[in-house]
Amino acid sequence: MEKLIITVAPTGAQTTREHTPYVPLSPKEIADSVYESWKEGAAIAHIHVRDYKGDNTLDLDTYKEVIDRVKDKCDIILNLTTAGGLGNNEEARLKVCELNPEMATFDAGTMNFGQDVFHNTPTFLEELAAITKERQIKPEIEIFDVGMIDNALRIAKKGLLEKPFHFQFVLGVHGGMAATPKNLMFLVESIPKGSTWSAIGASKDQLTINTMSILLGGHVRVGMEDSVYYQKGELATTNAQFVKRIVELAGVLGREVATPDEARKILQLSKKLIKG
Repeated sequence: MEKLIITVAPTGAQTTREHTPYVPLSPKEIADSVYESWKEGAAIAHIHVRDYKGDNTLDLDTYKEVIDRVKDKCDIILNLTTAGGLGNNEEARLKVCELNPEMATFDAGTMNFGQDVFHNTPTFLEELAAITKERQIKPEIEIFDVGMIDNALRIAKKGLLEKPFHFQFVLGVHGGMAATPKNLMFLVESIPKGSTWSAIGASKDQLTINTMSILLGGHVRVGMEDSVYYQKGELATTNAQFVKRIVELAGVLGREVATPDEARKILQLSKKLIKG
């Protein structure tokens, strides 16, 4: 199997200090958490940012502060969210691509998300795909349900998404597919040959889905965006804890862990540096 790419998602859009006092929220806290996770073996950092009140924001200056702080310390791949939470306007979401990250999220459809709705219209997705293609940004195609694979492939047929595709299966969100081994297997079998993929199991299912991903030849994402508990009843105190556990598990299961540059080759990224 190819080497294992570990993504850390340190903050997310839904996790608050009410869930855990340890979630990083300020640019410095986020950057420090990314750096600690890189030292433990993370090759990609999936970045959400917050304002001074701790609320979701797509403010480019806040992104830039995190980017600059991270780049001063390590060569981890930065994957910026183009969602930033529910209800953000499309113009602000598209502007994230102006930062020219190596990767950016591509949430491949509209869905119920808990008690809310996560809007990703076909028109918006085509605009986002066109911008990522123009700027040579690798889309991380986020899949919450199987129909989103078809959404992405329809856009690919228009020449806006290019092979090899990289899919991120997000399982366990209320409104999407449950985080079960059967569902993960079905999704893996439903994507085009030659694609790379990673998977998330939200909350209590994180480690189960991570383990399956390692065994099936996929990649993994961990972090406080997806789960705040290291084990039942025990909050993780850092995102690096989750990364370290995956590195140890991968060793037991016989998968070597990819460095950021090795991950760039696996994902066929077009550029190495974010131009702030």
